[in-house]
Amino acid sequence: MVRFMTVTSAGAPGVPDSALADTVLERLTTVYGAAADPARAAAMRAYMKDVAPFLGLPTPDRRALSRTVLAGSPRPGEDDCTAIALRCWALPQREYHYFAVDYLRRHAGRLSCAFLPTARRLVATTSWWDTVDLLAAHVVGALVAADPRLTADMDAWIADEDLWVARTALLHQLTYKDRTDADRLFAYCLRQSGHPDFFVRKAIGWSLREYAKTDPEAVRAFLARERGRFAPLSVREALKNIGGFPAG
Repeated sequence: MVRFMTVTSAGAPGVPDSALADTVLERLTTVYGAAADPARAAAMRAYMKDVAPFLGLPTPDRRALSRTVLAGSPRPGEDDCTAIALRCWALPQREYHYFAVDYLRRHAGRLSCAFLPTARRLVATTSWWDTVDLLAAHVVGALVAADPRLTADMDAWIADEDLWVARTALLHQLTYKDRTDADRLFAYCLRQSGHPDFFVRKAIGWSLREYAKTDPEAVRAFLARERGRFAPLSVREALKNIGGFPAG
C-alpha cells in the first residue's frame, strides 16, 4: 500500500540563519526589556494560569513597542519568519511569543506549505489558548487556504493526542466563511465530540458558532441530528447566536 507523507511528517524544523532575525531579536529584547513592569507581570502570569512568565506589557503598549522594533525593517522571507518565530518562542516571557504570533499573522501570505511543521511546533510548545487560537485561525488557516493539499495534515491533526493540535484543526477554518468545507468541519467535530477536555469541547462549539454566521440552518440541522454525541457546552456555544432547535 502506498503511503503519502503529509507536510507535518517531515523532520522537526531547525532555526534558519537570518540576519533579519538577528536584528529584530536584538531590538526586541532591548525595547521590551526596558519597558518591563514586574508588578503587572505577576498579575498577568496569574491570570494566564502560570503558563509562562510575563514582562508585564499591556497589549496596546506592547504593540506600540513592536512598531518601534520593526520600524524600517525589510519584508521577510519564509526563513526570516521561521527564525524570528522560533527564536521568540525560545525566550521564556510570553510577550515574545505574542510578538511572534503578530509577526506571522502580518506575513502569513509570505509563508508556504513548508512552514506548517514550524506552526505545529509553535502550537505544541508552551501551549495555551492565547497563542494557539491565533495561530490556528490566522496562520495555519491561511496556509491551508493557500494550499489545499494541507487538508491531509489537518485530517491527521484532528486525531492527534495533543489537545492543542486537535484544537488547531478544529479552528483552522474559523475565518473561512462561505469557503468553509462544512463536511470536514462537521466530521472534525464528531471526531472529537467525546473529548474530555474543556478546550476541545469549547473549540467544537466555537467553530460551529462561527460557521453558523454563514449557514445557520446547516449547523442547526447538524446538531439536531447529532446533538446526543456532544457535550452540552459544545451545543450551547454552537447555538448561541442562532437560537435553539425548533419545537416538535
